[in-house]
Amino acid sequence: MQKLIFRNKNTIMWMQAVLIIIALVSHYALHQHPIAQVTFLIAGILGLLPLTTQAISALQVKVVSIDVLVAIAAIGALFIQNYEESAIVTFLFLFGSWLEGRTLNYTRASIKELTDMAPEQAWVQQDDGSFQQEVVDLVDEGDIILVKTGGKVPVDGRIIQGSGLLNEASITGESLPVNKHSGEQVFAGTILENGTLHLEATAVGEDTTFGRIIELVEEAQDSRSAAEKFIDRFAKWYTPVVLMLGLVIGVITRNAELAITILVLGCPGALVIGVPVSNVAGIGNGAKNGILLKGSEVIQDFASVDTIIFDKTGTLTVGNPEVADERHYAGFTDQAMTYVAAVEASSNHPLAQAIVKHLNITNLPSVDQTDVIKGGGIVSQVAGHTLAIGNLYLMENLDYAISTEVEEDVMAFQERGNSIVLIAVDGIIIALMGIRDQIRPDVKAQLAQMKQLGVQNLVVASGDNQGTVDLVARELGLTEAKGHMLPEDKADYVKALQAQGQIVAFVGDGVNDAPSLALADIGIAMGSGTDVAIETSDVVLVNSDFDHLNHALGLTKATDRNMKQNIFIAVGVVILLLAMLFFTNWMDMAIGMLIHEGSILVVIMNAIRLLSFKLRRT
Repeated sequence: MQKLIFRNKNTIMWMQAVLIIIALVSHYALHQHPIAQVTFLIAGILGLLPLTTQAISALQVKVVSIDVLVAIAAIGALFIQNYEESAIVTFLFLFGSWLEGRTLNYTRASIKELTDMAPEQAWVQQDDGSFQQEVVDLVDEGDIILVKTGGKVPVDGRIIQGSGLLNEASITGESLPVNKHSGEQVFAGTILENGTLHLEATAVGEDTTFGRIIELVEEAQDSRSAAEKFIDRFAKWYTPVVLMLGLVIGVITRNAELAITILVLGCPGALVIGVPVSNVAGIGNGAKNGILLKGSEVIQDFASVDTIIFDKTGTLTVGNPEVADERHYAGFTDQAMTYVAAVEASSNHPLAQAIVKHLNITNLPSVDQTDVIKGGGIVSQVAGHTLAIGNLYLMENLDYAISTEVEEDVMAFQERGNSIVLIAVDGIIIALMGIRDQIRPDVKAQLAQMKQLGVQNLVVASGDNQGTVDLVARELGLTEAKGHMLPEDKADYVKALQAQGQIVAFVGDGVNDAPSLALADIGIAMGSGTDVAIETSDVVLVNSDFDHLNHALGLTKATDRNMKQNIFIAVGVVILLLAMLFFTNWMDMAIGMLIHEGSILVVIMNAIRLLSFKLRRT
């Protein structure tokens, strides 16, 4: 019976609406008061069906909910033969519930749009070389996929043949299409506007970037912020207090109608809906713009951030460094550099890729063993030789001799803003490379806007040498620069700032950033970064657009303000209604409930504004 009533709750509400209109016409236009009373009575009883069912369900789990307040008030109104108010109060309450559901569905439209974009079919290459359309769930990694003009890319993959213009708005939030060529990565859910592509599937199903975005946004919209949890606890105690207040005043004044009216006016409906609808709308706006906010609790923390720490490579810089300076020492040979190319080719680190590109050597030997030294570099075995490739910390840690000439060259390279890579073969340093990265376009202006948004401290923390880090800090106008930072040093620095009472956000994209991303009050990962950085962060900038960081910060501040506005409206309406009840003669149950539902509509409309939020440029 309960399920039947719940399934038809909206139908009951619209039946009530029709009956109330008939009753009002009978009463005021036709002057058929008996018909009006009977019609109001039927409407009131109908409205009580879902209301009392919800109230009983709440009481069964020992929760005195708002439904309990309204149900008691409506039943009381029937007993004192105030059928009109019972009908109108129950209808308005059910209408408010319907409106709330509609609004939440509307604010979740961004995730629905994403889900609708998920491709369902894929053209998969068969053993005989032909292509056959299959359900995308049956595609495996390594399969060759054909994408035609106008088709959706069904998997994450690497282009092995062809080129085309791809609309990546579903992933990055950017409307301008991107030209993709052989060897480049493409993402599931993007649309091929022009061209034909053959892809090798590298990730399928939920493991694709698109699948992870949907999963993260769904989890975020279902999470609850600290404010929502507080309101849940508040409502848990507030509702019984209002019940007791109505009972005490009813006993003292011997006025049942007054007691029942207090129950209706004390309902904190707008308070309960105001905060979650703000958070869901904010998260929806972020998803639409390529920003993943992993939960409602992230919004309040991010809005309060006063210090942001940036990793350098791939965050403040574009992450595509090039070898700018090079020195060779005794023992240098072309064969040794072939070994270096083989070692670096197995790494995804931007500096390693820069060296591979610079050396441009093919027919590489196999690497027997590789050990990654966090914050230092790598040590590998190739063709019976031990290769160490990394910074000064690595060489010192391995107790390799560092000559005066090498030290002087290192200092000179650092003064020119280079990242330092030393190369040693069998314990002897044979080469030094200076690698420079380009600062992201417009990042200086975007950092200035961050300060206008209330961030007091902007810090760069990098494993790079202090000279390079200082150069970046001076060029960008940062508050502080920290060089020679190992992953544990970055994490300790985050802890130290938090101990001083600062609310810290950390922006990074690498494996070595993961501890700091996890420790910071807000971890922000660039979408082009490693999986572990993305998983441990609170915010993901999907297309690694630095400008989206400002949008995310402005959005969370706007959402936090919106939430506080809704709380003020909701509490203010309850106080105002109770004051008018005690100090005026015209306030009654139906008018109070109408104002209540009006306040719910106001907080909903206020929250919906967040869906169209855009950061004002300065």
